[in-house]
Amino acid sequence: MKRVLFVCLGNICRSPAAEGVFRHQLSAAGLEKRFLVDSAGTGGWHTGKRADPRMRAAAARRGLDLTSRARQLDAADLEHFDHILTMDAANLAAVQRLAQHVKAGGASRLAVVEPLVRYCQRGTPGEVPDPYYGGEQGFELVLDLLEDACAGLLQALLRSQA
Repeated sequence: MKRVLFVCLGNICRSPAAEGVFRHQLSAAGLEKRFLVDSAGTGGWHTGKRADPRMRAAAARRGLDLTSRARQLDAADLEHFDHILTMDAANLAAVQRLAQHVKAGGASRLAVVEPLVRYCQRGTPGEVPDPYYGGEQGFELVLDLLEDACAGLLQALLRSQA
């Protein structure tokens, strides 16, 4: 079983949406039993809260149900998950700093940490932008990017399992 964790800043917009998109794609392909999927934030301000209502509404318009509750990334995640996908450079740097700390503590195996946009197939965006302070179009753009990147991620993970 592959274990995948999506990470953004507060775990209420981008990473729960990525989790929902990826779960939806797994379900459509009949692969949900081959993957464990979760999301987290580098900060803990929103711990226990549902995804932002604007992101839930945008996702619902696409048939996606975002059910996760926000949580903060912790050191154990680096050893538990196989792949940690970040939304932007700040998230990537925060996870990499934590990974260095965990590795220095003697961890024998750490997750592969990389930007999710690496898997985009329809262009090369630098990051998944945070829509929190923008309008409705920002949430739609994020979902477009996540659908593309998650599809590419799924293809890559399936190839690596073959």
